[in-house]
Amino acid sequence: MASHGSKTSPTLSRPTSRCFPAPRTCKITLLRTIQGNGFYKNLLILDQHTGTHMDAPAHFAEDGASAERLPVARLVAALAVVDISGRAASDPDAQLMPDDILAWERQHGPLPAGALVAMHSGWDARVGDAAAFINQDASGAPHFPGFHSDAAAMLVDERDIVGIGVDTVSLDFGASTDFATHNTVLPAGRYGLENLAALGKVPPSGATIIVGGPRHLGASGGPTRAFALFSS
Repeated sequence: MASHGSKTSPTLSRPTSRCFPAPRTCKITLLRTIQGNGFYKNLLILDQHTGTHMDAPAHFAEDGASAERLPVARLVAALAVVDISGRAASDPDAQLMPDDILAWERQHGPLPAGALVAMHSGWDARVGDAAAFINQDASGAPHFPGFHSDAAAMLVDERDIVGIGVDTVSLDFGASTDFATHNTVLPAGRYGLENLAALGKVPPSGATIIVGGPRHLGASGGPTRAFALFSS
């Protein structure tokens, strides 16, 4: 971390090679080496929604914008970090609720216009252990924190946000079967960021997030580099 008063820019993204389990886990195949070919490159095969990644509106809305069509101005935003790590430590099904947003605003003031609201659950500490990160029960149902759909609706209908982010696999909590939060946020033209890292190192308010969103044509989402800028 930088010294007091200087600008800090921790990365909020995980390397794709440390991605969580997906229908097709990422595969990296060596194609060329400097010693043998004079240059180095790999072949990447990966699910769009793996590692730290964006969910574009098109992911859940047929007429929604794909990632490369999102205005650049929406990829630089005030970052509000709402901490539910205390609850999540004892309840893997913990959800960020409207009351959590109201409590954040009582302490830090109204959410800034055009903000991205991120849930800090502390779950990113589990990312090195896929079984603990997904946290399936005996029936195979996953259990990890996420946004409650009521909080998502509040942010979409009553606040001015560009999107939401989580340090877990999904915007919805793991046991969700209807993806209500996805279906609230994405069709409303906002985007989501999943599998964020290091939110515990970012202040609750006052930071700016820079989202290096995917640019391939028709992207429902894709691997994303995200950085937080703030004065420490």
